Amino acid sequence: MTNPHGTSCSPRPFGRTLCAMVTPFTGAGALDLDGARRLAAHLVAQGCDGLVLNGTTGESPTTTDAEKAELIGAVRAAVGERVSLVAGVGTADTLHTVDLALAAEKAGADGVLVVSPYYSRPPQDALEAHFLQVAEASGLPVMLYDIPGRTGTRIEPETLVRLAAHPRIVAVKDCSYDFLGTQKVLARTDLAYYAGCDEHILALYAVGAAGCVSTVANVVPSQVAAILNAFDAGDTARATELQLRAVPLIEAMTAAGLPGTVTSKALLTALGLPAGPPRAPLRPAGRETADGLRAVYEELAAG
Repeated sequence: MTNPHGTSCSPRPFGRTLCAMVTPFTGAGALDLDGARRLAAHLVAQGCDGLVLNGTTGESPTTTDAEKAELIGAVRAAVGERVSLVAGVGTADTLHTVDLALAAEKAGADGVLVVSPYYSRPPQDALEAHFLQVAEASGLPVMLYDIPGRTGTRIEPETLVRLAAHPRIVAVKDCSYDFLGTQKVLARTDLAYYAGCDEHILALYAVGAAGCVSTVANVVPSQVAAILNAFDAGDTARATELQLRAVPLIEAMTAAGLPGTVTSKALLTALGLPAGPPRAPLRPAGRETADGLRAVYEELAAG
């Protein structure tokens, strides 16, 4: 399927303002498909033109393969064809990742997000072969996910340059914290880069990124979109102001000791939006933490 932002050769193959959406659960911990539909529709109405489902923020380690497919189908039904849906399919097992990519394609995803196999730390040649096997398995375009702080393995710039030659490997979600390496790949390939760390949204966009895959967008989607809107309008001072104003919330949600899943769900619950509790081993944020997050959120929203 051609996504609403152009072909896989587009500089924005999956849109611009993507949210790494949480997976809503019921109070009892079951998959909340109605909640997922409502949350997805809300995020799109507030400025997201793409959603990443079944990523780590979406608790992919603790959802079943069947739940992952159900979630894609439910969100597709809710948002129709107006936005791109990218499905997280990465695991530590190449064959399992292939199976998830095929299931995501069948369920209606527009692309797949493939993280480096975690814990086993494959060398670069094995890592490259893993990504190529997944890219060959389905007809969907691939967004590679470079997050060595979680996986233990960097996708090295030279590996990314080689992988860019594959027609279905079109994008990178960048959490490498290697800004020089990122720019080297941007300069040598047509890969569409998406900032995966909210503190880097504007900086990466300014050197040619396609957009962002944002955790903070779960709770402030319009503010995240506004940063990129201002830059596109040529108002770099306003874009900078908006990015810097978001720093306290970015820090509270992603850099203050709790996973973004936990902080996003705490704030979504406080705002009356579908979220539910995270699944074990994650735990809901405590009252003091939730109150602190709400205070930081309200300060940003009031501005």
